[in-house]
Amino acid sequence: MNPGMSASSLLVFDMDGVLVEVTESYRDTVVATVKHFTGREITNLQIQEYKNRGGFNNDWRLSHQIVTDMGVVTDYPDVVERFKKIFWGNGSDGLILREKWIAEAGLLERLQERYGLAIFTGRMANEVDDTLRRLAPHLLFNPMIRTGDVAKGKPAPDGLIRIAELMPGRTLIYIGDTVDDARTARAAGVRFIGIAARVQPCRDELVRLFREEGATHILESINQLERVL
Repeated sequence: MNPGMSASSLLVFDMDGVLVEVTESYRDTVVATVKHFTGREITNLQIQEYKNRGGFNNDWRLSHQIVTDMGVVTDYPDVVERFKKIFWGNGSDGLILREKWIAEAGLLERLQERYGLAIFTGRMANEVDDTLRRLAPHLLFNPMIRTGDVAKGKPAPDGLIRIAELMPGRTLIYIGDTVDDARTARAAGVRFIGIAARVQPCRDELVRLFREEGATHILESINQLERVL
């Protein structure tokens, strides 16, 4: 065990790109939403370029911004409604069903025996609950902070501060995959471990941003996490 990480540590996970592969769910929903309003198809590279700017943790806001940048004027609630329709579908064809669990079998189960597990994500509560119910019903994440649970989302530190308040005496370690995650951790005074997949678009820039924000480790996948704990 790393001397800086003890049994009193609480591992706080972002979900998208860390626990769950979302290229075919959230990312493809952004693509489909933008295409609906603009008639143009954007790439995952373009989406990642926006993400690396920071301030686009919310994919509804990201979709609306891309549509606006493409010269199409539309109301934000209309973008949100279209996004939700694509993401959830009719219950059997929503893109949320394309999500895949990233952690290898046994990884989080082992970590759960040594550390507390928590979640801080920009997802809505129903999105969190649906995915965990389908993909990891046996794991206990406590607490879980989602959109609406705190006044300000990432990159504000509110979510991590709230978790620290709920779990006094625990040392938080945040694991995320965006610059907003890293900035959230830095603002909260929490150790940050960055996830930058080898196939990630703009990976070199993301790694540079993580280092600038003080990441203690940068991994290609959550499955390397035990090496640094």
